[in-house]
Amino acid sequence: MAAKTVARIGFIGAGWWATANHLPILKSRPDVELRAVCRLGKDELQQVKERFGFPYATEDYRALLDEVELDGVVVTSPHTLHHEHARAALERGLHVMVEKPMCTRAADARDLVRLVDERRLHLLVPYGWHYRPFVQEAKRLVDAGLLGRVESIVCHMASPIRTLLRGQKFQYGEMMFEPDPATWADPAVAGGGYGHAQLSHSIGMLGWLTGLVPHQVFAMMAASESRVEMYDAITVRFEGGAIGTVSGAGTVPDGQTYQVDIKVFGSEGMLLLDCERARLALHRHDKQDVVLDLAPDAGAYSCEGPPNNFVDLILGKTTTNFAPGEAAMRSVLLLDAAYRSTVSGKVETV
Repeated sequence: MAAKTVARIGFIGAGWWATANHLPILKSRPDVELRAVCRLGKDELQQVKERFGFPYATEDYRALLDEVELDGVVVTSPHTLHHEHARAALERGLHVMVEKPMCTRAADARDLVRLVDERRLHLLVPYGWHYRPFVQEAKRLVDAGLLGRVESIVCHMASPIRTLLRGQKFQYGEMMFEPDPATWADPAVAGGGYGHAQLSHSIGMLGWLTGLVPHQVFAMMAASESRVEMYDAITVRFEGGAIGTVSGAGTVPDGQTYQVDIKVFGSEGMLLLDCERARLALHRHDKQDVVLDLAPDAGAYSCEGPPNNFVDLILGKTTTNFAPGEAAMRSVLLLDAAYRSTVSGKVETV
């Protein structure tokens, strides 16, 4: 069978982030055909169709999947619809890139990963930091066993998204559309606040780096003139006995840098990974340390890597998925238990 030379891509959801990041990147590739787009709102749908040259546009995602020949689908619909839309595409044998949070329920995340394994498809969640070279080096060091047995972790993230989680005007670079306030600030649509909006990044990275699977979770959450939570304080016991804390804050002042700070303590040493201050250091008990000299902006967020990785997987140009669904599943497992815990006031089992 001849190698595929062009990836035929459809979009389910085409709001502010899809039109600001994923679509311009994919449109610039000569080996991508943007074949079909689905989003609600006839005027907005027509704008997206014309801007990016889609030959097919619809408000019905089922029609898109039934009527257009595709190789892969990008899902950027509201959080609580990700499972429905991703599953429908996977069931039709299509590769899927689904925005974070991959799902909002543990059972749904497990379902997608199971389906991907059964169908031998690619499932990628666009975690942009995974594509930074020093983050990939951290993954290599952990995979090489230089930490030994992971015993404890600290995972912190903070972001300048206060207005987004309050449903107010939010600006992030060049935007074709403003974010839909309901998607981020309405609990019924968002399924949660800072946890789904941002901690899905840092916990997904933690799961990818370490392979840790959460087992028991206790969480406390707090709002800040918002209907969804702005702050998260989570304690976790992982399968195998490791413990850790996960924290989040959505009130970094505008103009300040995103914070992602992960510390992993193992039987042979500790790994310090910091995107805000661009640090990667592995300190071992035997003094065989690894410390990288990084540029100050080495940890700045960029999301060019995921859509390019997705297309390269479809075309067989790589077999490496730097942001696989299985890592995202671990994030969903932890967050689902955390949201249940903040309601029950008890430790919840994943």
